[in-house]
Amino acid sequence: MPELSSYALSALAIGVALFALWLLSLRLRDSSIVDIFWGLGFVIIAWVTRASAAGSAPRSHLVLALVTLWGLRLTAYLAHRNIGKGEDPRYVAMRAQHGDKWPLRSLFIVFALQGLLMWIVSLPIQATLRSPLPEALGPLDALGAFLVLTGVLFEAVGDLQLARFKASADNRGKVMDRGLWRYTRHPNYFGDFLVWWGLYALALASGNAWTALGPALMSFLLLRVSGVTLLEKSLRKRPGYDAYVRRTSAFFPWPPRP
Repeated sequence: MPELSSYALSALAIGVALFALWLLSLRLRDSSIVDIFWGLGFVIIAWVTRASAAGSAPRSHLVLALVTLWGLRLTAYLAHRNIGKGEDPRYVAMRAQHGDKWPLRSLFIVFALQGLLMWIVSLPIQATLRSPLPEALGPLDALGAFLVLTGVLFEAVGDLQLARFKASADNRGKVMDRGLWRYTRHPNYFGDFLVWWGLYALALASGNAWTALGPALMSFLLLRVSGVTLLEKSLRKRPGYDAYVRRTSAFFPWPPRP
């Protein structure tokens, strides 16, 4: 395992970026801008790491391309969806709960926490970009790239299908159960899952099996914390959603049950 000090620059970069974002959130009175930054944060970590490391050129180029594609697409999508819509209700509730103490507390329980999670989840990216060997790409690299690209496709198609569904007034109050959403209730989260385990395959190819903590943490967040579990608490109230749950896989795509 590389010395921890070699990871300090990426931690500093993401810390500075999130501190600046926190200052902007105070001016806008909108802590939910941190959500838009999630994908971009990993792009920053990847590029800062690459600039300060001497990894294998072919693998470094591959990792940078994959992370940048995933991160910029997600950031662009969330910016398009969220900007101009006001603060997300989750943060509105937290702001009301903490009152006048929220501005300072948000620095730690929202922005600093997100920075810490980013840094841990990105360990496969950081380790791969710092590993000079092996120089040649192999089967694990191919598997990793395939998983990442499949994950990005799942996320992009799922997001597009949901946006088009919501854009139609005829679908107001209905449950989205078409396209990818017919096979999994959360195609975007499943896509994210594939992305991170794909990046871990690239870390394995560079001899960094220890970075499994990153995708394991991301999987836990997606399945048990901020992903499926949190979202379905609100969706369960919708008419027809219980029937959708009974016939549709929660996470991994599977043909719907009769």
